[in-house]
Amino acid sequence: MNRNDKDQTEQNLAVPERRGRGRPQLRSDDETRALIYEAARREFSERGFAAASIADVACRAGVSTKTLYRLIPTKLALFEGMVTDRVDRFVSIVSLGACDGRNVAAALEAALLTCAELILDAEVIALQRIILAESDKFPDIAETFYEKAMQRTIAALASWLGVQQRRGRIVLDDTEAAAGMLLGMLVFKPQRDVMFGHKPVLTRNEIEARAKACAALFLSGCAVPAGQANAQNGGA
Repeated sequence: MNRNDKDQTEQNLAVPERRGRGRPQLRSDDETRALIYEAARREFSERGFAAASIADVACRAGVSTKTLYRLIPTKLALFEGMVTDRVDRFVSIVSLGACDGRNVAAALEAALLTCAELILDAEVIALQRIILAESDKFPDIAETFYEKAMQRTIAALASWLGVQQRRGRIVLDDTEAAAGMLLGMLVFKPQRDVMFGHKPVLTRNEIEARAKACAALFLSGCAVPAGQANAQNGGA
């Protein structure tokens, strides 16, 4: 072997062998479920429960029907998982917000904004219309939505209020009842306006303004002080 051949051999040994491209990493089941639930939200809100197609959900999510059924075996399980997935993320945001260092007014505004963004979302309102229309034939979807969405939303806000009460920021006799009344004040009218076709879904700015007004009204109360009320009655 001459000198040049020896040098070339040593260079070849020094350079690591280039590896071929391996198989791309597969998506996890949790990531796949998230895609399926997102697709299911669109499918159910557009077509209703009865007309919703599992095959179309799989197509929207970019997965095979076989994969969808492996992860979620029935249409009802898909509906329940879709609702739970959305509310889980909402509860997480509200729970984290209860532990921040903002003053109670700003913190309550943020919590109510999160609630309103969920409840007044166009797809969520469309879903409620469908549930009301189809609950006679499919009572399980109404029960699922009531327990997994409506009750958990109230419970999350009640828990938030409980944290503030333990910190000495507010005083309430019943945090769950207060949460229900507060949510009613926040979303009842705009939600019904949309459901009955009288007004469009609120814009982000409108939701923020409503959350701020409801927070202020809740924290300050709306009763006129006794002295002022007497003066007004005397001048009537």
